[in-house]
Amino acid sequence: MSRITIKTPEEIAKMRAASRITADILDSVTEIIKPGITTEHINTFVHNMMTARGAIPATLDYHGFPKSACTSLNDVICHGIPSSYDVLEAGDIINVDVTSIKNGYHGDSSRMYLVGGEEACSPEAVEVVRVAREALRAGIAEVKPGAHIGDIGAGIQEYIEGLDHPYGIVREYTGHGIGSEFHEPPQILHFGKRGKGPKIKAGMTFTIEPMINIGAPGTVLSKLDGWTVRTADGSLSAQWEHTLVVTEEGSEALTASELFS
Repeated sequence: MSRITIKTPEEIAKMRAASRITADILDSVTEIIKPGITTEHINTFVHNMMTARGAIPATLDYHGFPKSACTSLNDVICHGIPSSYDVLEAGDIINVDVTSIKNGYHGDSSRMYLVGGEEACSPEAVEVVRVAREALRAGIAEVKPGAHIGDIGAGIQEYIEGLDHPYGIVREYTGHGIGSEFHEPPQILHFGKRGKGPKIKAGMTFTIEPMINIGAPGTVLSKLDGWTVRTADGSLSAQWEHTLVVTEEGSEALTASELFS
């Protein structure tokens, strides 16, 4: 698919249904995140809940990815592969990324979880999780008809660069269009200049998913599994993600819930 598609109301309804499943799963993951469980346990929980709702995990076998969710722990930026060897410890931070397919349409979202609660985590860990969430909100605030795709990344970059701590914005991994395909145009950068890129129009659907490192923005892709992306300097990384539809007035986060709006 080479061009940005404007979704029909019927397509948006299907995306909303898929996104509702994803949001419900991530709400429920909150209840199982605790020291002593494995990331494989998280994957099994996600898979079982999704299939019970009549949905398909988009990541499973996607270009060879072996699991139904991504679990990215501490210095893992994205695409962490669930494993029975990765045991959560108090003080860890973890991103769980879930994409449901229902009736041929996708709903993609990810959230951060503080293992053992905020009191178990370092102030730096708690803060990078908060900053990444605010970066997502800064990007969403830029979405409205007539704006440019580049405004989204500019809004995120302006927020991050306005902070006292020099956080790194990951460049290599981006948001993306979504619909009947997992990844569609446009590419959504989390940095950039205002007024650049295609104009935003009502009916567009895409993800915003800024990845924010405590340290430098550099990344390292695992040569062992070809998926796991870590910070180059070993620093902690955090990411939050919503699937959005552009409305006449602004946008709606299809994957929003009472726990994550």
